[in-house]
Amino acid sequence: MKALFSVLIMGAALTPLPGLAAEISTHILDLTRGAGGADVPVVLYRSDRQGTWVEACKAKTDSDGRVRSFGDKEQFAPGVYKLQFDMRGYRTAGAEPFFPEIDVVFRVTDAAAHYHVPVAVSPYGYSTYRGN
Repeated sequence: MKALFSVLIMGAALTPLPGLAAEISTHILDLTRGAGGADVPVVLYRSDRQGTWVEACKAKTDSDGRVRSFGDKEQFAPGVYKLQFDMRGYRTAGAEPFFPEIDVVFRVTDAAAHYHVPVAVSPYGYSTYRGN
């Protein structure tokens, strides 16, 4: 019984508390079509203490051009992150993208916040900002 109690206490101590990690989402807005950019591969990286990018999650934008969640938000503690959009297979206005890859580096400072990082794209440019 003591052993079982110890295991339960240790398990509770190791379980992350809700709200101690940020939530990250993104979407692609195709400015030429005025619609979301579907089926674009997106990789979320986090920077380790040495400044090396470590893959945290892979996703693909849905039919609305969104990645609503990158999975277990408990892994997204404050730090520096990078969203990498693989635009090579995406066509807007029938044009091959001038920027085959878009990297957006951002900082998570508030563990209780939701970080929405959209990208607006056109054949020859892109723009990003912190959304809500």
